Amino acid sequence: MTARLDWQRDGQDWPNRAASRFVTVAGVRFHVQIAGTGPVLLLLHGMGAATHSWRGLLPLLTPHFSVVAPDLPGHGFTAMPATGDLSLPSMARLVSALTQELNAPPSLILGHSAGAAVAVRMALDRYATLRRIISLNGALLPLRSFAARFFTPTARLLVRLPLVPSLFTTLAGDEAAVARLLHDTGSRIDPVGLRLYSRLVRSPGHVAAALRMMAQWDLPALARDLPRLAVPLTLVAARNDHTVPPSEIQRVRALLPSARTVLLPGLGHLAHEERPDLILPLLQAADIAAPAQALAEATG
Repeated sequence: MTARLDWQRDGQDWPNRAASRFVTVAGVRFHVQIAGTGPVLLLLHGMGAATHSWRGLLPLLTPHFSVVAPDLPGHGFTAMPATGDLSLPSMARLVSALTQELNAPPSLILGHSAGAAVAVRMALDRYATLRRIISLNGALLPLRSFAARFFTPTARLLVRLPLVPSLFTTLAGDEAAVARLLHDTGSRIDPVGLRLYSRLVRSPGHVAAALRMMAQWDLPALARDLPRLAVPLTLVAARNDHTVPPSEIQRVRALLPSARTVLLPGLGHLAHEERPDLILPLLQAADIAAPAQALAEATG
């Protein structure tokens, strides 16, 4: 077991591999998938996931958008920043630097779960000029459950213990345990997704990044800033989401009444993996018209 995933070993069957590139920005070597033509659409996956989560959606998007989909810092095949800073402002800054390096300022961002928080932070900090953000089961506010209040300080403790990520990956080596974790999100994931999530949680580096991200994020600060978000926001919630309950939409709209809402029936937290065909119409309805940027020169 190695600390980080290795592209030559672990990426041979990675979904949409032909679209993958490696770009170094601000000292961080990013794995990013780039494909398609049209307005630039940035896809930001959730905490603990990677670009594999767009495996079914990306091919549907490429006839309509220039898609840019990175592994977030420390996740998947993207390196951990040397500083170890995975705070929300830092991740927003790094993702923005990546889009600048690619000469691909996005017109639209689709962020899943924690990826939605990165998208909102990018807009609030003026790293991107956007026509709309689509938050898919977005983790934009501190969750109210006891488990959520307990876990953040616990993550801060665990991330300081060097053996903990290896312990997590040992416990998660049982694919049946990973299947139960995915089932607990309210989603039904195909065998390919299960295999890839199992691969991720067997990587101590990937697990350490997810723990560090949870330990360092300050969602109360994002909640305080949310009312000044000027970019139009669409809140998409899945009715069967057990991770970010659909009732969270109303909490966000209390802070940002202009937000649009969409409810997806019968799906869970990983709705875009269950039914990618339902996500494309939401993006097509986002009313964007900015010209696409050329990516070939930046990525070689």
